[in-house]
Amino acid sequence: MKVSVAQIAVKQGWQENAEICLAAIRTAEMENADLLVLPEAILARNIGDPNAVLRSAQTLDGPFMQQILAASAGSGMTIVFTIHTPAGEARVHNTLVVVRAGKVIAHYRKLHLYDAFAMQESKNVTPGDEVPPLVEVAGLKLGLMTCYDIRFPELARRLADDGADVLVLPAAWVKGPLKEHHWETLVTARALENTCYIVACGECGERSIGMSMVVDPLGVVIARTGETPAQFIAKLDAGRIAQARQSLPALANRRFARPELAQGFAGLKAAE
Repeated sequence: MKVSVAQIAVKQGWQENAEICLAAIRTAEMENADLLVLPEAILARNIGDPNAVLRSAQTLDGPFMQQILAASAGSGMTIVFTIHTPAGEARVHNTLVVVRAGKVIAHYRKLHLYDAFAMQESKNVTPGDEVPPLVEVAGLKLGLMTCYDIRFPELARRLADDGADVLVLPAAWVKGPLKEHHWETLVTARALENTCYIVACGECGERSIGMSMVVDPLGVVIARTGETPAQFIAKLDAGRIAQARQSLPALANRRFARPELAQGFAGLKAAE
């Protein structure tokens, strides 16, 4: 599988962000990528206004999505990113969207909300209550996660149990003391402990660290970038997954049961 990772700095207006995303789609198509991964919450970013997500939210058939869907029509490339979608009563969902050939083929509402390090995503965002689906691309099965989800090994393990070969992680990892270290450690650990690839695409700019990276099933970083906008290619090899799982059969050796969502999950608050 050929993956294009587009690290962008999200702007305040959705129209400008749409143009940035359309340019990333064109670049990925020229590179013959099978998969394009963009960051989390790419509709709008206003660090001075924590309620901006409410005003900028759009439906999955809104004007932003219409442009993305039109750009993907006639293409076999799969595109993954997240946007905020209305959830009623002045609330939104942080919704991961998977687009292919002009259609939304899957979506996932973020389970774990970032209520940590003096941030409170749950102020405006309602968590999802379903384990994300797997999506097949170029013969590999993708498991879907969003940003703060990476701190919860149960979700990555559940996706691996379901058959994921690759974990795809759009993110907007907020800057702060040791946060770059946390990001690199967690992304690498989730790949190694589940013997799968991880494609982690982070937003960069004034608020977020960037540091997008692709990690292989034995914890080797095979591609990465820094703190500024960039787009790069990584190649994922099914043979590498098979090799890793043969030499390190941790999934087969473990003695714990398959992770399940807690009862009454929708009423739980994320905690750090």
